[in-house]
Amino acid sequence: MAYAITQTCCNDASCVSVCPVNCIHPTPDEPEFGTTDTLYIDPRACIDCGACADACPVDAVFPVDRLRGPDTVFGDLNRDWFRDHPNDHAWGAPSFPRSLPAEVGALRIAVVGTGPSAGYTAQELLRGTSAEITMIDRLPVTGGLLRHGVAPDHQSTKRIAESFASVFHDPRLRMHLNVEIGTDLTHQELAAHHHAVVYAVGAAADRRLGIPGEDLPGSLPATAFVGWYNAEPTVPADAVELSAERVVVVGNGNVAVDVARILLTDPDRLAATDIADHALAALRRSRVREVVLLARRGPGQAAWSRAEFLALRRLPGVEVVVADHPEVRAAIEAAAEAEAGAEAEAGSGTASGAALLAGLPLVSHDGDAAPGPGRRIVLRFLSAPVELSGEGRVEALTVERTAQAADGRVEGTGVRDVLRAGLVVRSIGHRGVPLPGLPFDERTGTVAHRAGRVVDPATGRPLPGTYVVGWAKRGPSGGIGANRACARETVGSLLDDATARALPVPEAGRGDFERLVRKRRPDAVGLRELRAVDRAERERGEAEGRPRVKLATVAELLAAGLRR
Repeated sequence: MAYAITQTCCNDASCVSVCPVNCIHPTPDEPEFGTTDTLYIDPRACIDCGACADACPVDAVFPVDRLRGPDTVFGDLNRDWFRDHPNDHAWGAPSFPRSLPAEVGALRIAVVGTGPSAGYTAQELLRGTSAEITMIDRLPVTGGLLRHGVAPDHQSTKRIAESFASVFHDPRLRMHLNVEIGTDLTHQELAAHHHAVVYAVGAAADRRLGIPGEDLPGSLPATAFVGWYNAEPTVPADAVELSAERVVVVGNGNVAVDVARILLTDPDRLAATDIADHALAALRRSRVREVVLLARRGPGQAAWSRAEFLALRRLPGVEVVVADHPEVRAAIEAAAEAEAGAEAEAGSGTASGAALLAGLPLVSHDGDAAPGPGRRIVLRFLSAPVELSGEGRVEALTVERTAQAADGRVEGTGVRDVLRAGLVVRSIGHRGVPLPGLPFDERTGTVAHRAGRVVDPATGRPLPGTYVVGWAKRGPSGGIGANRACARETVGSLLDDATARALPVPEAGRGDFERLVRKRRPDAVGLRELRAVDRAERERGEAEGRPRVKLATVAELLAAGLRR
């Protein structure tokens, strides 16, 4: 029986490299890899060896005959992907791990950040070179997006952190947490002690709506909401107020879906996860009964992944409905007819885009009235936010109905509606922030680079020994596993420069850098303290039947680290 890849796929392609018949696609060498939400196994070519399941870091691969209930759809999704993307599974040219000539010697490389892109970068360097690595993070705990961005009910996705555990414990790696570059140390000081510096700092800012009232209390970026339920130390425990019955989430990507799902999931189910204690308590008291996912465009342009949306549709005790609109109704019907035609022609179908909404109730949605009984998620398309209003905090969001032209442009119709809501979460994308000492592209919100080499935008010349990886490099696109290929490209550029003797020689040694860190930041955290924090959180979790209970403030994390 063939295997299938399910909802929690992380896209890091570990399964691709172990498949003996090359039946898992898209591979990192194929164009679709850069945009796919998940990988797929061709059941016609799969030989049922199970190597992919053994290699998967997030437990997303299962035999099709073991899928049960709503998960059975993933067997169809894997099969049907190859209907639309025929593949002969021919092997491409072999690639081999990079290495450095012996005469280059041991490099000292700093990696700023400890999230997935940083982890993959350190992994590549440790596996392929004799480099000594320094990892730095502004928080006193590692993980980045894995710890503070992945939803608590996606525990299997967080298992990829286990693959980085050996990296963080490698004797050639030193860790300095609770240290911020640009505040405690400058880029120049970091570069003076290392042959190269790789920035893996993500995209920390949210895109703004640019409408009146956006800064009212009760208007939040998605990063704040996600950080709140994930115990991100810089987000206060009281950052989210759930006293109103309706919440509006502007956007319909996977983060917006996460926000809606967490708001309406039974807190007893979340109690078995690593959700922040303060968030769990607030959700138990919550009065929220309706979450509106608001989108300027139509259902065919929805940004959520197929797997995440299918999971949302089967959320226990929650009804998912579509706000009725003539253009929305027509788009769903047309997509369903096209899908039926594809099924008839090929013998199978792949629900996608607007077709995913087929079968959902189309309802008249009056956002000016109180929500009806029960819990529900309303998918409202062709509505653009215009203004947030309220006395002292958000009480309503005014939206303008939109129309979509044949060329895809969206224009306002002049018709406005009011949605009464006590919380509005904007989830319209992330954006990088400038890093002191580095060139920044304001248009793309990324560090200016070429194949991971940081460059001067004015001249196009690389800044010697300075590199970037992850969302700070390519923008907020791709899931956790996409960082693996991204890191490989950046490390490849670094190794090319090392081989060409283009890296600067450090002015001082490793011991000098550690003394500088202790002087500038006496409460910096190392591996021993990190282990103590991990033990403390796991012990708290064990007592409550949870994977861990996160420490939610910098003070708590530092105190736990001192107990060792």
